[in-house]
Amino acid sequence: MNTLIARDKNLTMLTDFYEITMANGYFQHGFKDTVCYFDMFFRRVPDDGGFAIMAGVEQVVHYLQDLHFTPEDIDYLRGKGVFAEEFLRYLENFQFACDVWAVPEGRPIFPGEPIVTVRGPALQAQFVETMILLCVNHQSLIATKANRIVRAAQGRAVMEFGSRRAQGFDGAVFGARAAYIGGCSGTACTISDQMFGVPALGTMAHSWVQLFDSEYEAFKAYAESYPSNCVLLVDTYNVLKSGVPNAIRVFNEVLLPKGIRPKGIRIDSGDITYLSRKARKMLDDAGFPDCGITASNSLDEYIIQDMLRQGAKVDSFGVGERMITSSSEPVFGGVYKLAAVEKDGGIVPKIKISENVSKITTPCFKTVWRLFDRDTDKAIADVVTLHDEVIDEGKPYVLFDPEHTWKRKTVENFRAERLLEKIFEGGRCLYRERPLEEIKAYCKAQVDTLWDEVTRFENPHTYYVDLSQKLWDEKNRLLSQRSF
Repeated sequence: MNTLIARDKNLTMLTDFYEITMANGYFQHGFKDTVCYFDMFFRRVPDDGGFAIMAGVEQVVHYLQDLHFTPEDIDYLRGKGVFAEEFLRYLENFQFACDVWAVPEGRPIFPGEPIVTVRGPALQAQFVETMILLCVNHQSLIATKANRIVRAAQGRAVMEFGSRRAQGFDGAVFGARAAYIGGCSGTACTISDQMFGVPALGTMAHSWVQLFDSEYEAFKAYAESYPSNCVLLVDTYNVLKSGVPNAIRVFNEVLLPKGIRPKGIRIDSGDITYLSRKARKMLDDAGFPDCGITASNSLDEYIIQDMLRQGAKVDSFGVGERMITSSSEPVFGGVYKLAAVEKDGGIVPKIKISENVSKITTPCFKTVWRLFDRDTDKAIADVVTLHDEVIDEGKPYVLFDPEHTWKRKTVENFRAERLLEKIFEGGRCLYRERPLEEIKAYCKAQVDTLWDEVTRFENPHTYYVDLSQKLWDEKNRLLSQRSF
């Protein structure tokens, strides 16, 4: 199924060069087999939203399964003239041996909590940083943007139309996958259908209409070729004076005699709100109230929201560059930081301190819990705990703000779910691939567990991501020790 692009290429060397220089240094200074814990997390939600969507895990899995250095890789590294020969011989026989945990794709995620954790030899756990960040940052960004646009459409289908504006071929392919997870109904990117089963959609471009001697002939030819999926692009010349009347004529002359109802028209330019209202009346008056209207042309969640508020008669949307590039905020700021090291049979926490408070990391080997209200099934908060802590659902649990600790709330009648699932153990893959349709449905169900205050676009409520008392104590102990 997912054999193209990623699996046909050895992506081991798709890494920041300093990952290799550090690996060589770890090897030379006796840290090669020191077991470390690294966390991936992000600091803020794109577009100042209330939540993000986890995506890209499956591509991380494929990368880790095929992690190896080819003779060509070794020759290249030897040619740099800076790496120890013993290190290069180690790479020749490299075998991935880490444990990996990840939040499942499609689940809402929030700033500050680990969404991927890697435990393993320092050399290996450090080396995989770049690709983990690349895969999860990119697809989580697009899935999050797509979910915003889909929610703005209020139940109307949203199609991903951005391949030609994506940043590179893999941006188009994996972006379409992520957009589908976020809720899109399909994509214009054919290879994403071939690879992942994202339904490929599309009918005609303006060039089809221009190629014929008249708009009517172009519509007639298309209806004859695709009678059961006849969607006509009506804005090549004039939507109301030419496009819609010619479409209605073809519907009457070509489709109705065959007992086929038209699927729709598409408007790609102009004041689409106004044009859609006029076109809707023309189609209804002609006996085609079931003929849908699709809108495209540089749309995003805010434009779609405004169109619908103004009474646009649009049944579906095709969204291109503003989704596939997340043009309003094209970076998902996930980072990968050391959290702990194993030493003398124990786990030694590690912390990064910065004058920028938001960049101070949370140490220790951790896990993440999501608490749900049993009466409403809505998410209450996430709690980051030490890995061996268990939240007892049978007892009241005290939540507190990690920075403003006087802000406290006791929750009862809740259930607690672990968010991180183990996908590798000692380098052995435990991950179960899920059909993309299943991931998409899971995403929708999980977003539905969030309160409206969290999902709104403007000034969303800040969802609580708290630390357990034990983890908070450990973090503050380290901060006190490191104060100068």
